[in-house]
Amino acid sequence: KNDKPFIDLISGIAVSNVGHCNPKVVKAIQKQAGKYLHQMVYGEFVQSPQVKLAKALVETLEGFETKDKLKINQVYFTNSGTEAVEGAMKLAKRFTGRPEIISCRNAYHGSTQGALALGEENFKRNFRPLMPGISKITRNQLSDLDKISTKTAAVFIEPIGGESGVIATEVDFMNALFERCKETKTLLVFDEIQSGFGRTGTFWALEKYGFAPDILLSAKGMGGGMPIGAFMAPAEIMGVFKDNPILGHITTFGGHPVSCAASLAALEEVQEIIKNENIVAKSDLFKQPLVHPKIKEVRGQGLMLAAEMGDFNFLKKVIDRCIENGLITDWFLYCDSAMRIAPPLIIKEAEIRKSCEIILSDLDSIN
Repeated sequence: KNDKPFIDLISGIAVSNVGHCNPKVVKAIQKQAGKYLHQMVYGEFVQSPQVKLAKALVETLEGFETKDKLKINQVYFTNSGTEAVEGAMKLAKRFTGRPEIISCRNAYHGSTQGALALGEENFKRNFRPLMPGISKITRNQLSDLDKISTKTAAVFIEPIGGESGVIATEVDFMNALFERCKETKTLLVFDEIQSGFGRTGTFWALEKYGFAPDILLSAKGMGGGMPIGAFMAPAEIMGVFKDNPILGHITTFGGHPVSCAASLAALEEVQEIIKNENIVAKSDLFKQPLVHPKIKEVRGQGLMLAAEMGDFNFLKKVIDRCIENGLITDWFLYCDSAMRIAPPLIIKEAEIRKSCEIILSDLDSIN
């Protein structure tokens, strides 16, 4: 309103990782839009934007193997993160022939009926009946891993829980989960829809653990502002979609050439940002000044952070005041007591200092 400037601390919920209207992304969109838009999608034509993006995505995972020593080398493009989740659920059940899926408590994986079934009761109770066979485990609670059995098709987990308020999956727990899935021949699915594309300081958050999941999900920051998602897996797993039935998973607009062109430009930009800018240092620039009696902690990795305030009513007042003072932020679906801090990766140091000044000032001004 009235050309008032804002500092964006949430990136459209981890979407604008490379900033708003990134010049290279905009140029890629314009160039592809001048060539062709939608084409036939069932193999009649090979579309170069899809091929180039799939190749680049696979290359980001070089050196990482699944529990079965396989490499992720195939990409299925979707229109959104929720659709990536839906595709991964179908793939896991088709590949394993098993009925059950496990997700973490306080995890958000989307709002369509299958993805919603993985979520929390207060978001899904009014939409039942939903998909059956869903069980829950608590992140970082080793005893819960006994729930994974030979009836479990897949375990869906975020390396860093986004809507739970930026809760990291501990290395020991992830290693134990890896071994339990290997023992029971259960597929391990990483939802990196929020944590991927440089958000934590590495291209994927999985790099912290040193191995790849059986299925990897991406979206949000993947498009540079355009709608796109993907689920990725080894050919040995993805291949089950080829028959019984033929075209086991289909989408009309998934892998739209303009979105793929934008995504490839965003991917290359993220790689440059990671190479040239220290995301961890920027993270510390937020964590160090945000010391205040009303802030219980600032947690997270890279530029995926949460400032815990302990109370929604107070937090909402702070957020509203921040927006009035030119700072865009919000809270989390399953953690309404913490402020989301997830700015574009290109945020400048001066903008970080200004953001912290606004937050601290607003904390002082609210009783």
